Amino acid sequence: MPDRDTPESPQPPAGLESTAFLLEQVRGGDERARDRLVARFLPLLRRWAHGRLPGHARSLADTDDLVQVSLLRALNHVDGFEARREGAFLAYLRRILLNAVRDEIRRSARRPTQDVEAADLPAPDPSLLEQQIGRDTLEAYEAALTRLTEAQREAVIMRLEFGYSYPQVADAMGRTTPNAARMLVARALVQLAEEMDEHRQG
Repeated sequence: MPDRDTPESPQPPAGLESTAFLLEQVRGGDERARDRLVARFLPLLRRWAHGRLPGHARSLADTDDLVQVSLLRALNHVDGFEARREGAFLAYLRRILLNAVRDEIRRSARRPTQDVEAADLPAPDPSLLEQQIGRDTLEAYEAALTRLTEAQREAVIMRLEFGYSYPQVADAMGRTTPNAARMLVARALVQLAEEMDEHRQG
């Protein structure tokens, strides 16, 4: 029986360990918690990153390496991230990975030899995502995301970009029911559409 005067180690919630709990453990130097976070988020980020690098950049960088480096970089700086909920951490990871993708695209654009005139080079081909929804739409979407509330942004990212179900969104956002998560996503999408229209007209 434990000594009542000795504080017990914090225990994770019943069922799946919460992201906030694992982040706290990582801050304390727990490598197993770090490994569990990597196992949890690496597949999600791999799927998200697939197709975001255009062809001319994909030949220069392995997308999987980019994802792993970005995730490890985020975990190395986890002390600067306030653990709130899974949605917030996922949005944080997305921002780091998106910046890494943009940096890689910029680096790849500077690779041509000096003997080749820039005007003679083909325009950078669009990513698979840009091919599907259009570059202008993607730019409007990214701009609109920044104008949503934090909760709206997390809900949109989880539902649209990472394919979370409504029960998963509810759990990640601390909402009481899947229907509450559904309403949050619905309102966020309405606001997102309005912000995208305003961006295009601006």
